Parts: sequence; structure tokens; C-alpha cells
Amino acid sequence: MKTVVIGASPNPSRTSYLAVEKLNHARHEVIPVGIRDGMIGTHKIITGKPVVKDVHTVTLYIGPSNQPEWYDYIFSLTPKRIIFNPGTENPDLLQRAKDKGIEAVEFCTLVLLSTGQF
Repeated sequence: MKTVVIGASPNPSRTSYLAVEKLNHARHEVIPVGIRDGMIGTHKIITGKPVVKDVHTVTLYIGPSNQPEWYDYIFSLTPKRIIFNPGTENPDLLQRAKDKGIEAVEFCTLVLLSTGQF
């Protein structure tokens, strides 16, 4: 299942870094997208807003105040699901996603992975 991680960071202490590693370990195809160049394991962080096809899940690691500039990009990916990790909850984006028929959940990607619910 292809997952785009928005807000990916090359800092190993960041949750987004751990999420990319755990998704990769669980054999999900993961696309880390961030604002800084860097690596997460063997994955190069892609800066900007790359075209990605066949996206199942977008998992967010950017705060609500920074999300509006990403709305069009997120919806251009036509994901089946958007995960709002702790600190990224955004009622506006959540409702827009639901209006488009996208499953939108407020949960932690790491917990979903560790409990086999991802």
C-alpha cells in the first residue's frame, strides 16, 4: 500500500522520521515529502509537491496552520485515506476530505502500525 508522508524530516528524533522507517519495515511503499533535503534510511526526502500515482494513504506531520497550502496537493494525490497524527488535527481539512469521500482519521500512524491496524 503506497503511503505519502507529508512533513517528513531527516531528524531521527522526529515522529515523521520514525513513521517512514516503520512503514518501510512493514513493507509499505513510502514516499517521504518534506521541506528539507535529507535521507530517512535509504529513502530520499522529496521536496516540493511531487506527482505520485496510486496513493492509498496520506499521513500528515504538518500542523494545521501550515496545511492550507497543501490542500490542493493532498487532494491531487486522490488518497483513499488521510491520517491526522497528533498535533495535526484540522476540522476544516477533515471535513473537506470526507466531502470528497476520503476516509479521514485522527490517529497515530505509529500506533496503527504497531497494532496491525494500518
